[in-house]
Amino acid sequence: MLAELWAALLAPAFTAFGSPASWLELLAFVLAVWMVLCNMRVRLLAWPLAFVSSLLYFALFWDGKLYGEAALQLVFAALAVWGLWQWRFGRTRDGEVLTVRRLGLRGLLKPALLTLAAWPLLGLFLDHATDSPLPYWDAFPTVASLLGQWLLARKYIENWPVWIVVNAASVVLFGLKGYWLTVVLYAGFIPMSMMGWRAWRRA
Repeated sequence: MLAELWAALLAPAFTAFGSPASWLELLAFVLAVWMVLCNMRVRLLAWPLAFVSSLLYFALFWDGKLYGEAALQLVFAALAVWGLWQWRFGRTRDGEVLTVRRLGLRGLLKPALLTLAAWPLLGLFLDHATDSPLPYWDAFPTVASLLGQWLLARKYIENWPVWIVVNAASVVLFGLKGYWLTVVLYAGFIPMSMMGWRAWRRA
């Protein structure tokens, strides 16, 4: 039964640029777009959508041997639970309810440097410990996405420029793998992130 379901999900829904897009990729695509729209509007529904779409993308990327991205999706699923809790019950250091706010360049410096340091280390690990065909391309959006997700969960405006960088790198990664529907998704995320950045700045 499970094998039949898995085969059905991996069956081509359509073909783009000579590469088939599976029903699994299509479903993950739709939920991910819905999630970002909810993030832009600061809606709690974003986090359950993130949880489900992350699990779907985990299955897709694992099947495609993008192990860094696959592992990242499991982290995203866990962070979706944490993010939901943060948006519902989280507080600032002063005990105030979380609102859209700025972290500032000084506050962003340390986590950004940690992210840049983790990138080659993860790439090296993927290069030697797995059969990933693109270990360093796989590693960068993996570690940078963790930074973006933390900033988003804490309602820091700076999450949006981080996502712009992550999405641009992801477009290249998924294009190299032939996941064209996901390329369209992440390319679309770039202007959506710009819109989210503007909307949060107004808030």
